[in-house]
Amino acid sequence: MLGVGSVVLGVADVARAQEFWTRALEYVPREEAEDDWVVLVPAAGTGPQIALQRSATPVQEYPRVHLDLYAGDAADQAAQVERLVALGARRVEWDRYPDDADFVVLADTEGNRFCVIDTGRG
Repeated sequence: MLGVGSVVLGVADVARAQEFWTRALEYVPREEAEDDWVVLVPAAGTGPQIALQRSATPVQEYPRVHLDLYAGDAADQAAQVERLVALGARRVEWDRYPDDADFVVLADTEGNRFCVIDTGRG
């Protein structure tokens, strides 16, 4: 049987990405980071691992794979978006939003796109 071990994000600066994602998700390094690689795990002990790997590949404008981060409702979503922006994320001008989008597209400090989802809509 196979299982997902880690979600891996390509980054130009592992230390900068580690700083953002550890604060964004309340994760900690699984072991001491290397210059080109670190695996982050939930500080609380449960949840998916996020690995950050140095990469020279440019960020995709419309990535085929991205993270969805779940917020409890619209108010939580708005608060989380503002918190993440304060940590260094940036809002992405996304031309593919549906009329009644339940998600906000952000980019991390490395330009990797991710979404913050309002899960309160059902």
